[in-house]
Amino acid sequence: MTVAGPVTEDERMTLKAAAFGAVFLVSNADPGLLPMVRESFAAADAFAGSTGLVNEVLTTGRPPRLAERGPAELEAEVLPALRRAVEILRAKAPHEVDNYQDTVLGAALRAAAAEGGVNAAEAATVSKVRAALGRCD
Repeated sequence: MTVAGPVTEDERMTLKAAAFGAVFLVSNADPGLLPMVRESFAAADAFAGSTGLVNEVLTTGRPPRLAERGPAELEAEVLPALRRAVEILRAKAPHEVDNYQDTVLGAALRAAAAEGGVNAAEAATVSKVRAALGRCD
């Protein structure tokens, strides 16, 4: 079931690209094919466990296209997108802000821990994601 609401299709793609991009950033902090697969499954579980509009946006439709870029360029794209995603929800679906922040941060943390624990590079990336989401708790 698609949740009809005030969030446009472009805004939904921003929410989705930012969330998937956050996981991709964490995964790239400790590169490797097998770790990436494990991290992707861990993040997918977090997305699937979300509720409401956040669940509908993150688990339906086409996946976002993340440009093939170096880590610095990807970070420069994803972190502002996370801030924008939170702004969109604050303006149009404020009851979903905590859900989105918790889901994306949870997915990033699960991805970081999926391959034998969180290393320093992953922890630093998760901290950047947390800050971009406005979650300094």
